[in-house]
Amino acid sequence: MKDLLTTADLSTADTGEVLRLAQCYAADPDHEPMLLHNRLVALHFTKPSTRTRVSTEAAVLRLGGSPTMLTGTDLQLGRGETIEDTARVLSSYAAAIIVRTSSDEDLTRFARAATVPVINALTDGHHPLQSLTDLLTLRQVFGDLDGRRIAYLGAGNNVAASLAQAAALCGVDITLATPAAYPPDPTAIATARRIAATTGSTVDWTDDPETAARGASAVYTDVWVSMGDPAEQAAARRAALTPYQVDETVLAAAAPDAVFLHCLPAHRGQEVTAEVIDGPRSVVFQQAANRQPVAQTVLTALLGGKLHGQRRDR
Repeated sequence: MKDLLTTADLSTADTGEVLRLAQCYAADPDHEPMLLHNRLVALHFTKPSTRTRVSTEAAVLRLGGSPTMLTGTDLQLGRGETIEDTARVLSSYAAAIIVRTSSDEDLTRFARAATVPVINALTDGHHPLQSLTDLLTLRQVFGDLDGRRIAYLGAGNNVAASLAQAAALCGVDITLATPAAYPPDPTAIATARRIAATTGSTVDWTDDPETAARGASAVYTDVWVSMGDPAEQAAARRAALTPYQVDETVLAAAAPDAVFLHCLPAHRGQEVTAEVIDGPRSVVFQQAANRQPVAQTVLTALLGGKLHGQRRDR
């Protein structure tokens, strides 16, 4: 397995190994301090980022390497150079390339042309690093994921798609509660359900947030309005998603030991109330901190040939 473009690229065995190694890096960030000694990792980000950018840069540094940030204006892509040419050139300098962009198709083209590992740091369709972080956080909180269920409330976006796939790989049940106007991507969910059939878990969808939250071990949400959404679309999204706000009533419907997750950035008073995200059951900052050990793990595993992936329909 050369690249990590979607969470479902991983096998169940891969996912278990990633979470095991990530727990090692979380406990000891200098677990492999020389893995990237004197090596460069290129970060090509065409979208703004806080957690993903800083956590991946920190991960490269912890592994002994040097990260170089390349924004949308730093490369010749905007002047007509092809994705394939850019990928081939960067491959001759960098040990790995981490990409945050809009188009999943562009990322796939980039990875096919690159000769070094390519890692998806967020696209419109997927956010694999975040989903692995989410499951790592739940393992830290509960120790054992057996019998656990995640409730995701909000728009069916890239975070929801990757979370469903990660949960299925770990044998964790998940219920996605989204309004009919903003459902999860059917292809990503179909993939998650195929995986769930092999791990004995379930991937369910409902438009009722209370049904999703009832008895869940974790309640998860994300921002309602994505970067670049026009004002009129943003207003429509807020109106449709208001019933999906995570407040204390929603959290009270979950299991007594349930925790609250959010990939951040958060907008208090919209997708979540301040009482919940700043309350004792919120683990969002532990979750955010876990982005670094997960990035370290994925780099280590791909560069070390430790991941085997699974055959699936793309």
